[in-house]
Amino acid sequence: MSNRKQLIVAGGGAAGFFCAVNAARQNPSLSVVLVEKSNKLLSKVKVSGGGRCNTTHACFDIPELVKRYPRGQHFLKKTFHWFNPQNTIEWFGERGVRLKTEADGRMFPVTDQSQTIIDCLLKEADQYGVKVMLQTEIKSIERLEEGFRLQTGTKELRADYLCIATGGYPKSSMFDWLTATGHQVETPVPSLFTFNMPGNPVTELMGISVERAAVKVAGSKLAEEGPLLITHWGMSGPVILRLSAWGARYLAEKNYHFTAIVNWLPEKREEMLREEWPQLRQELAAQKMNHKNPFALPGRLWIYLLAQSGIAADCRWGDLPSREQNRLIKNLTGQEFEVKGKTTFKEEFVTCGGIRLNEIEPNTMESRKIPGLFFAGEVMDVDGITGGFNFQHAWTSGWIAAKAIAERSI
Repeated sequence: MSNRKQLIVAGGGAAGFFCAVNAARQNPSLSVVLVEKSNKLLSKVKVSGGGRCNTTHACFDIPELVKRYPRGQHFLKKTFHWFNPQNTIEWFGERGVRLKTEADGRMFPVTDQSQTIIDCLLKEADQYGVKVMLQTEIKSIERLEEGFRLQTGTKELRADYLCIATGGYPKSSMFDWLTATGHQVETPVPSLFTFNMPGNPVTELMGISVERAAVKVAGSKLAEEGPLLITHWGMSGPVILRLSAWGARYLAEKNYHFTAIVNWLPEKREEMLREEWPQLRQELAAQKMNHKNPFALPGRLWIYLLAQSGIAADCRWGDLPSREQNRLIKNLTGQEFEVKGKTTFKEEFVTCGGIRLNEIEPNTMESRKIPGLFFAGEVMDVDGITGGFNFQHAWTSGWIAAKAIAERSI
């Protein structure tokens, strides 16, 4: 019988895989088994960034980086000192995977294929002898005098060390097998989602994107600026996804019924536009409004805004009645939309909530309640805005857990 210490990693996503391959590499005498409840590995990596895998973000200043995480900032200040975006770039680079930076800071493999990241991790697992068990879900954890006894649906597993990297769960009850160990969870709620506006005429503009819009949630301090995409169900794009992340708990309390206020011209306030309007009107007096859009907005959006302001298609700038003019200025700088519900952003389901961070040691990812039990990834109460930040937390926490386990098991 082998005397090798055994690590079991629960979860075949980014955090779990990174923990498994790094632990196996750093301590070849350690037996590493990765168990995944589905029949697929790295499924979020596969779909991320439209199939390109938004691997990390080119933000190398830790105080600045942690500002991209609505929850977990204090915890991440410590973890990112161990492993951060620069380390991620170097780790993949050492294995022949180069990353490139896009204009907005998101980083992708130069191949623009998520399969490149997947293949790299699979090769690493193969090289260092990580055993993978698919369709194996851990149902319960029992702490033994030495190590753990794990029950799955069909078998019993033993481990000296256990790393939980199962990702986020949409319901508190799904954490029961973890809370049974004595851990507490912050109630999970969706974090990255789009705003549904059923029946609103804006949905007829589906497919239109605006490079920069300012959006705020009425009655709150929630406000963001960035690209906005109109969809057949409402609004999406980075500005909406960031708002959904920062407002995850507040919007859940509202049952996703609230008013979103959109400024289509974020560089202008309503008063400023009112002051500029007389000159604008004078310069364009003879031109038909539907033909002359001085704000560089998409054509269909401009026509929609005119219609929403009660302005006839053939109205000339010089003939614009004051009532309709006021409506247009208001709609350009603060159009209100009733939001009724949400839609998960593509397949990139992210939750806020999870294992409470005060129960985890950030320098090792080990449980402060149960020695030998570690956590990595989204199962913890950490989540970032869209842009590669959630993957960075996965790499970081997986790497730290692997290092701690590898060193302890030597």
